[in-house]
Formats: sequence, C-alpha cells, structure tokens
Amino acid sequence: MADAMISVVVERIAALIEEKIRYEVSLVRGVENELPELSDKLKTIRNVLDDAEKRGVNDKTIKGWLKKLEATTFEMDDILDEWEYFFLKHKMEASPEPEKKVCCSFIPSSCLCFKKVSVRRETAKKIEHVKVKLDRILKEKDEFNFIISQPVIINLTPTPWREQSTHLIDLKKVHGMDIYRKKSDIVSKVMLNDAQILSIVGAGGLGKTTLAKLVYNDNQVGDCFQLRIWICVSDPFDVVGVARGIVDSVGIETIPPNTNQLALVLKKLEASVSGKKFLLVLDDVWTEDESKWKDLKISLQCGAAGSKVLVTTRNERVAKMMGTSDDDMYRPNHLSEEECWSLLRDTSLPGKSEEECGKFECFGKKIASKCKGLPLAAVVLGRLLLFKDLEGWKHVVNSEIWQMEKVEVELFPHLVLSYNELSPTLKRCFSYCAFYPKDRRIRAETLIGQWMAQGYLRSVSGNDEVELKGRECLNNLAMRSLFQDVEVNESGEQIECCKMHDIVHDFTLFLRKNDDKERSCQICDSSMVSHVQEYRTLYWNPHNDERERGCQVCDCLKSLRVLKVKGFDRLPPVGMETLIHLRWLKFSDTELSKDGLKIICRLYFLQTLLLVRCWITEIPREIGSLVQLRQLDLSENGQLKELPESIYSLVELRSLSLAGCSLEEIRPEIGSLVQLRQLDLSENGELKELPESIYSLVELRSLSLAYCSLKEIHGGIGKLVQLRQLDISRNGELKELPESICSLVELQILKIEGTNIKSLPEALGELSNLRTLELCTFRVGSHYNKLGFLTKLYGLLTGFLKLEVHCSSMSEMVELVENAREAQLKILLQKLKKIVISFMGTMNEMEQSSSSPSSTWMEVVEALVPHHKLEELTIAGYGGSRLPHWMSSPLNFIKKIHLYDLSELSSLPAMGKLPLLENIHIRNVEQLKLVGHEFLGIESSSDDDVVAFPKLKRLSIIGCQKWEEWEDITEEEEESAAISIMPYLTVLAIRGCESLKKLPHRLLHKASSSLRVFFNYTNEVNELIC
Repeated sequence: MADAMISVVVERIAALIEEKIRYEVSLVRGVENELPELSDKLKTIRNVLDDAEKRGVNDKTIKGWLKKLEATTFEMDDILDEWEYFFLKHKMEASPEPEKKVCCSFIPSSCLCFKKVSVRRETAKKIEHVKVKLDRILKEKDEFNFIISQPVIINLTPTPWREQSTHLIDLKKVHGMDIYRKKSDIVSKVMLNDAQILSIVGAGGLGKTTLAKLVYNDNQVGDCFQLRIWICVSDPFDVVGVARGIVDSVGIETIPPNTNQLALVLKKLEASVSGKKFLLVLDDVWTEDESKWKDLKISLQCGAAGSKVLVTTRNERVAKMMGTSDDDMYRPNHLSEEECWSLLRDTSLPGKSEEECGKFECFGKKIASKCKGLPLAAVVLGRLLLFKDLEGWKHVVNSEIWQMEKVEVELFPHLVLSYNELSPTLKRCFSYCAFYPKDRRIRAETLIGQWMAQGYLRSVSGNDEVELKGRECLNNLAMRSLFQDVEVNESGEQIECCKMHDIVHDFTLFLRKNDDKERSCQICDSSMVSHVQEYRTLYWNPHNDERERGCQVCDCLKSLRVLKVKGFDRLPPVGMETLIHLRWLKFSDTELSKDGLKIICRLYFLQTLLLVRCWITEIPREIGSLVQLRQLDLSENGQLKELPESIYSLVELRSLSLAGCSLEEIRPEIGSLVQLRQLDLSENGELKELPESIYSLVELRSLSLAYCSLKEIHGGIGKLVQLRQLDISRNGELKELPESICSLVELQILKIEGTNIKSLPEALGELSNLRTLELCTFRVGSHYNKLGFLTKLYGLLTGFLKLEVHCSSMSEMVELVENAREAQLKILLQKLKKIVISFMGTMNEMEQSSSSPSSTWMEVVEALVPHHKLEELTIAGYGGSRLPHWMSSPLNFIKKIHLYDLSELSSLPAMGKLPLLENIHIRNVEQLKLVGHEFLGIESSSDDDVVAFPKLKRLSIIGCQKWEEWEDITEEEEESAAISIMPYLTVLAIRGCESLKKLPHRLLHKASSSLRVFFNYTNEVNELIC
C-alpha cells in the first residue's frame, strides 16, 4: 500500500527539481542535495515493496516496517505541501486581484523569493529529520532480504500455496437453496447446443467452485457428455500446463515428460478431444490476457458440437475475455442467516444430537450473522468453534472477525489472492474503504474525490483526467467482486453507488490494522487521533460526541486531507485555517457566514468543496484563490442570489452545482470555465435566461436546468457535442426545442417533462445514443407530432407517457387510425408502466352529426394497443360508444384504470377478467345508463371456478348522472361456490349518480366481508347491502 504514496512523493520531488532548473532559483540551503538523495532512497525502497506487501499480510514485523515507511512518506508529503503552501500564500497576499488565476508552481518566479529566513530553516530541519528516518528504514529493509521486483516473467509453476481444487464434492456440506437453483439453470444451459462458454463469477469464498462441482457431478451432465474434464487453473495461466492436464485427464494420448513445447501439447490435446462431446471445467481463472487463452480455445474447437467450457473466476473481465455473454454469467448469491447457521452447525458440531446443538443455537446464530452469507466464512468459523465449549462460543460472539487468528489464517488468504493481483494504486484505493462503516452505501463520486484528495490518483501537473482514472479504479474493483450492491446511473455507464461486503470490509480493516500504540491528545479522543493518522480523513459531527463540541482544531488533525463537517453550532472551528493539507471539504446543515467562508478560501489546496445547506447568503470574492478546485457544490442555499465574478476564474472546475439557490442571473463569464463536465442550475426559480457563453462549454457532459423559469433554449446548445444528459424539465414556459439539439450525437438522456413543448424535432429520433426520453405529454395532431414519430423513439420512453390526441376533423381521425395501426404501440411502448390517452379538440357540428364518428372513435382506440405489461391506463375525452376489446384481455397486467369525461360511452367492458386490476376510477361518463352483467367478465358456459375482479380493492364511480341500473347477479350465481366476486374489495364509492336508486345486493354480498360502501352523498351505508 505504501507504493502508491511513495510514487506520489517521488513525482513531487522530481517536479520540484525540474522547476528549480527551469527557473534557476536556489532552494533552501542544503536541500539541493537532500532532495535527489531522498528521491533515490524512495525509489530503492519502491523496488522491494511488491515482495514486502505480500509478506506483510502474514508477517507482523514486516507490516510494522511498512507502517513506519508509510508514516514517513506521509510526513514528506506534508513537508512538500507546506513548502508549496508558503509560495501560494505569498503570491495570493502579493496579488491585488485574489480572484485572478495563480500558477500552482512549487518554485516562485525570479521576482519572488523567500522573505522569512525562519521558513527556510524550518523546511531544512524537517527534510533532514525525514532523511534520518528514511535511513533507519533502509537499514531495516536489508534485514528482511526482500526480493527486488523484476519485469513480469511467465512462470510455468503455479504459486505453491494456492490450494488446488478437484471435482470431488460432499453433498452433505452443500447448503443454500440458491446454489441448487443456479445448478439447475446451468445444467439446463449446458445440455443445449447454443452457448459454448459459461462462467460462474463472484467473490472469493462465495461458492463458485462448489457450484461448478454440482454441475460437473450431475447425472444428466454425466449422460450428456462423453468426456468430463476438471482443471484447476489458478494463477499464472499456464497454457502448456492446462493443455497437458486435459490430455492427461482424457488418457488417450501421452506427452513426453518435461516437454514445454506448446505446439506439440496442443496437437495432443486436439487428438484427445477430436469428435468427442466434452464438458471442460476451468476452475479459478485469473488472467485477463486473451493471447494466453486464444490458442487453447482454437484447439478445443476440435470437440463435437455441443461441447461446453465452464469457467469460475472472481473477475467479470476474465469471463468476458474468454467469450462469455452476459446471459451466460452466473453469480452465486449469499446464504441466508439460517443457511449460514446450518452450515456452521454441521461444521462445528458434527455428530451432535438436536438437543446438544440446541444448547449452542443462540450463540451460533449470532456467530452465523457475522458470516454475512459467505459460505467460506461459515466453514472457517465452524472449524474455529469445533473444540470450543459454550463459553468459547460466547467469546467469538463478542469478537470482531478480523481480529480472530483462525480467520486470519484460513479466510483472509482467499481474499489476499485477489488483493495481490491489484496494482499499488488499486491496493491503496481498496484499503482506504476500511474508513467507511460497514454496510455503508458509498457514493462513487465521493469516494473518487477522496481517493484523489489522498493523492492515490494524483498527477503533479494536475492536468490529467484523474477523475477518469478514479472511475477506472472503481470499475476494476467492482469487476473483481470486491464491491457489491452496485448501482449504476441512468445511462447505465457509470457506477453511482456501491457497498462492500462485511467480510471484505473486515479484510480491509485487517490490512489497515496498526499494532503501534495509539497516540494521545489532551483535546481529542485517542481513537479519533489514530483514525486520522491512518486515513488522514475525519467525519466530524459534534452532536455525536460531547468531547468534540469544543470545535477546535488541534495539531493532531493538521495532516487531514479529507474533512466532512456537519451540524456545528458555530463556524468555522477555531484553527480551521491551519488545515492547509485539505483537498476535500464538506460542510452541511451548518450556518456559514461570509467571514467563515473567507477562512475556507485560504485552504489553497482544496480540490473538492461541498457547501450544502449552509444558509449562505454571499460568496466572498476570495473564492477565486482556490485555484486547484475541481468540484464546487453550493446547492440548497436558498438565500444565495448572486455569485462573485471571481468564481468564474476557477478554470480547473470540472463540476459545479448551484441547484436549489435563488440565482436570477448567470454571468457571461461562465464561458471561462472551459473544463466543466457537470453543471447543475436546477431549482433556481428566478432564472429566466442563460448567457450565450454557456454554450461554449464544449466539455460539458451533464447539464441540468430543471425547475427554472426558462422561456427559450438557444440554438447554440448544438455546440455542446459532448453532452450526455440534458434536463430541462418543469420549465413551464418552454414551448419548443431548437433543431440544433439534434446535433448532440452523444446525448443519452433527455428530460423535458413538465414543459409546454408542443412538438419534437423529427431528427431527434435519429440520435443513436439516446436511451431515455422523459416527456409527460406527447401531442398528436396536425399542429403537433404525428403518431408515427413514436416509431423513431422506440425504446426511449420509460415510466409514464401522456398521449394527447388533437383532432378537429374526421379526416384527421381517419389518418390517426392508419398511423396507430402502423405504429404498433404495444411494441413501441413496452417499457412504459403508465399511459394516459387524452382526446382534445372538437369537430364541427356537421361531422359530429354524421353516422360515422362513433365507429371512427372506436377504431382509434382499438388501434392504440399498449403493451400487455402496462400497469396503469387512463382514457379521457373519448367520444366512442364502447371501449376497446383489449381493455378486458386477461393477458394484461393492468393494475389501475381511470376513465374520465367519456361523452358517448353507454356500457363498460368485461374488466372483471383482468387478473391484477386493483383500482377502477370512473368519472363523468355522460351516457352510461346500465352497468350490465358483462362488467364482471363471468362466462356463463364455464364449468371451472371463476373469480371476477380477483384483485380489485377500490371501485369509485362519480358524476354519472344518467346511470340508472347496476345489474345484479342471479340467485344461483350468489349461492354457487364456484363463483367468487371481488374478494378483496374494501371500498366502493358512488358519488353524484342520483339516478341510481339501489345497489346490486346479491353481487355485493359475495364481495369481501370488509367492504365499505359510500353511496351518493350519504355516509358509509353497509346496511344497504345487508
């Protein structure tokens, strides 16, 4: 883990020496020679760190040495920070315009020099002190006989301490319903002739190999394949060794001993499997290098049709490299707590009676909960408990998993395998996650910002896309199953949130465990001091700890890189200005004054500044001094009405959020923020227009303008060619989109619901990357969109759509029918859960009096067939005499139906057939006079049991003033046990239907016993159905 930090310090020293030469400026006396020497020593140590870190997992002495090295590296990093801070401060104080961008050089220009001799002397002393420590560490290094890292050489001998698996399995020790379900799925798949390569992917100890063994030993599989071959691959991927293993397993061909000629071995392999249908299990594959797999894959194609390869791996990248599709990847789930207890009990209490096991059950279930569903953890803890009495079990209950010696020896080595495969940067990023509490939902943006603040992703120049590197690190760790519960963003491209499995979290704590004595502090709690030392991170909430209420920054906190502050009574904390090393700072739910903000603006190294809900009314011009700022969040400061001009000089900004403020204007200077990737101006209700310069921010990926008062989107938006997400929803006065929006070829998400946009540009449907289009209302008519345009939006519409039909003539309705039939809405709108079909406009009197309008209306709705998975349907303003047949199809998944303002409808369809319908709301159906027997959907000829409205919970009919009769069921139907009607109906509400004088007593008698009836303007009237 120290490797990542040493690399950062070496880079910083190199940059310092380079600028010394470039500007020909003398450093602190004596330091000129010290710095290159320090750099050389760090490089020497870095050459042995790979071996040291692998051995340090199990050797406490080496781990202690690594901790000292890490602390010394941190110290040197702090010295370099202090040095750079001195120059930055000098420049800021000398500059008459603090908002002007300042170069972040280590070395001042020739006109600037040290003014305080004390600073020079202090820096020299600190560097000398670090040099002495480093000399001591170098001397200790020689005692461990570390191996110097060499370029990667292919080693044909597998790492000896990795346990080799076999196909043998004890079925009595296999627990969990999920693993048997997965086994059945995979067995079914391997029996087919389609997919050739299947993979089981998951974290270490989750049961991948066990699942593969179940498949391998299945009787159907044995009958289906002529050959079954099990090879434990491990790491490195030895092509010759794997091929030789296959040949030896088949037993037809022989390979001369000590032969490593790949061509010869592969020829023997082809002869062994040629024409035979085989199942090959490659267990524990690690390599992502396709070149190592390619030749073997080609040779295996000599097998008969239907041959299969089943791979187990921890890394999804490996599965994809080997040619597994997403549909052919299987991921074992965690065991339930009950299943964990069952496995732990069978391991720890073999041969014990139920009565004897019962004595341990209380403690055993608590221990099983520590396993968090990981089978390997249950087995390891079961072995730990094997010879312990009840008191011993109680002790394990009260212990942390990562502190148990047995766990260190038997469980963590399985995770060490994954850990050792990581690069130094990934190791550091991974172990940093120990800082987060267990089961914490980790936001990707926050984690990446904190990695960057720690220097794990940092480049000295600051110009590289470190955020992109952070994304790559996060994806890499997730691919290796070191994160779980991964949530992606709307586009599906980036991880948004994730969690770490508790056992994996325990492993990170084990990696970070420091056996040194805790530092003490008269002001701060010792555990907090140790935490700050280890992670250089602090989440500070004074309401959680009385000892922290002093709001004072003491020396033990001054090395902080990450600080989150919440709920302070007064700000800033005393001594805040001394936290000069801070890169990531968040204040929330705390009142921040202008003077408090000025202190924050002296923390010149800040890269991320989040000031959320801080009741900020004014931003000081000094914010322009934060020249390294990459992310600024001022959201939910509702009293903030304007921004200082200096904020537009923060040219390193990648993300700017001003959501939920009260900004009335965005100045043209925003065009200076040329590096911006994300800009959020949403919920600024007084913001009515945007400066044209905003369209020059060509690096923007996300632009949110929701809930503003914009009247126009300028055609210049077409210049934002990198834009992936655009949200202009809830701008009620926005009436059109510019044609230039169709130039946004990278656009993936477009949100325009809640606007008054009448028609969409035709070319919008040609944006090949567009995945999601959110619009509340799609207007159809001669002055709006054509219904056929929906064919171009296929697959984009999700969630909810209001289809607003504007017809003013019969010819328009005929055209609409043709368009609807061509559009095939049931296919186009299959992602929608909710549709509103609303008919607007009126036809002239002559067309209304003709004989054909009603039938034409019916043709329209018959053609507007939604997908059968639709859950909620609303039809409003419809002028036909009956509703479409598809509304009563038992194949539909509809749960809610709303019928409003239907002027000509005289009867209701057989909605009782809908199996999932829960809610019906009918209002203002003017011509409805009779609700007949057909409404129930009961077929009189049916001999089977029938249920009308099997899931209906609420039925309301309002404002149907001509409704006179609700046809009751017959006496025979009432007495029939084969007929059930509305068994779950709890509310029947009938209002404004004065012509209806009575209710269908027999029908309602068969309904739910908990039914409550509200009839016209009376109170609840259950007596009406008694």
